[in-house]
Amino acid sequence: MLGLALPPYVLSLAIDNGLQQRRFSSLVAWTMVLLAMGVLNAYVAIMRHRTLTKVRMDGAFRTLHAVLERSTTLGDRLAAKVSAGEVATIGIGDVWVISVSLTVVGPGVGGVIAYVVVALLLLNISPLLALVVLLGAPLVAVLVGPPLGRLRAAGEIYRAGQSNLTTSLVDVVQGLRVLNGVGGKGLFAARYKQKSRELRDEGYRVGAVSSWIPSLGVGLPLIFLAVVTWLAARMAAEGTISIGDLVAVYGYVAVLVIPISELIESGSNLSQAVVSARRVITLLRLGRDARDTAEEATGEGPEAPADLHDPRSGVEVAAGRMTALASARPADTAAVVDRLGRFSRSEATWGGIRLDSIAPRRLRERVLVADNEADIFAGALSDVVAGRHSQDDQAIARALFTAAAEDIPAGLPDGVASAIESLGGNLSGGQRQRVRLARALVADPEVLLAVQPTSAVDAHTEAVMADRLSEARSGRTTLVTTTSPLLLDRADIVQYLVEGQVAATGTHRELLRTRPGYRQLVSRGLGEDDDHLGAPERATAPSTTPKAAS
Repeated sequence: MLGLALPPYVLSLAIDNGLQQRRFSSLVAWTMVLLAMGVLNAYVAIMRHRTLTKVRMDGAFRTLHAVLERSTTLGDRLAAKVSAGEVATIGIGDVWVISVSLTVVGPGVGGVIAYVVVALLLLNISPLLALVVLLGAPLVAVLVGPPLGRLRAAGEIYRAGQSNLTTSLVDVVQGLRVLNGVGGKGLFAARYKQKSRELRDEGYRVGAVSSWIPSLGVGLPLIFLAVVTWLAARMAAEGTISIGDLVAVYGYVAVLVIPISELIESGSNLSQAVVSARRVITLLRLGRDARDTAEEATGEGPEAPADLHDPRSGVEVAAGRMTALASARPADTAAVVDRLGRFSRSEATWGGIRLDSIAPRRLRERVLVADNEADIFAGALSDVVAGRHSQDDQAIARALFTAAAEDIPAGLPDGVASAIESLGGNLSGGQRQRVRLARALVADPEVLLAVQPTSAVDAHTEAVMADRLSEARSGRTTLVTTTSPLLLDRADIVQYLVEGQVAATGTHRELLRTRPGYRQLVSRGLGEDDDHLGAPERATAPSTTPKAAS
């Protein structure tokens, strides 16, 4: 901005000292200075653009990183605190609005400096012109203030409607199959269209206000320029100022159009960014209360392999052994895994140390929950399986083999380099499940908690997976939730849950002999005599089976 304000001063010297005095050498000298300043300003403009672009991108990704980090920290509590549409709108739109507002600082400060410098230069020419310039810019700001206030208020309403509409869209997409089945797709589509139309109308109202901002940003400075130029021309005609001064005054005021326009546009950007920043800050503040002090825990956990214990259910996961949880209600076993993986608040312990006293990052490095519905990201199969770990071809091959998934790269055109679509769209349900298990095995966690790892594969593949998994995790702490007799038979310990509580503990074969309800659960309707199954069981105290037998 300062570089734009100085050329008119040099131009006035070239006119007064060179052109009017007919001094060719002086004219050439000042012209060369003007040329050098033009080249310098061009270079500075390029670097300015690069810097502002870097600031925008850096700001956007820093904000996005903070939002993602907070979202993952909240875990399963996120859905209860904020809608999916709100998170999507923040990630898609708000972070970029905020990033643009960050770039108003440089041009804003530069505009103020240029404004002061021009006023001082005009003071040497005419105090009256300097006074007009000093008073003109604040007057422009006063005229632009009300539209900016209206823009901020209208923007908040529009932003809230945008979030709600995005939430509705997410809900419709997620439940599209159900809606098709009950014939409700048309009803929801009509409702979404109506909400979309209302949001569009609100957007028009926001646009009507925001359209005045650039108009004022260009129009008011031009009026300002005309007034000052008219005054300077009269002074030049009266001989009060020189021709060079007249040209300089025109140049100064013409230059001021740029910083004043920048400041007005910056005000518009800030008005919109305030709305977006409030949304982001609201998300970042979620859960930051006394109940979430566990997120600030700094403990390291047990130094050596240790047992995991869930007091609510009575589940005990022995260190270095493979434990299986079986229940007629999969939600009960999944809840146990959530507590042992510290995805929900509980009094669960690891080696006698409460999980909520261990630093979250440290716990995630040592304890891995492998959900059978975890997302699969797009990319090469090797990238999907490796996850955040280094690309070790041997480790990937071993993991695929253990998960009985070696046929997947064999059936793809480029092997492990073949592209996998988002959410594993080009894989079958069983293939996706095996890829998820392979991804967990590559991580090689100290403790692996696997939820229904074989539920989507056929019996033959399930038997292979059970054998290989028990062998690969031999001597490592492993918990699987399943009702598959093939997988249960390979487990060192089976804990049978009834109504969310451990009803019996033992080996698979022991429980088959002693617990009719367990036998009925895992028989998969193979025609056992109902007289041998007994009445439905209720939760009892955990079995006192000796630890060696367990």
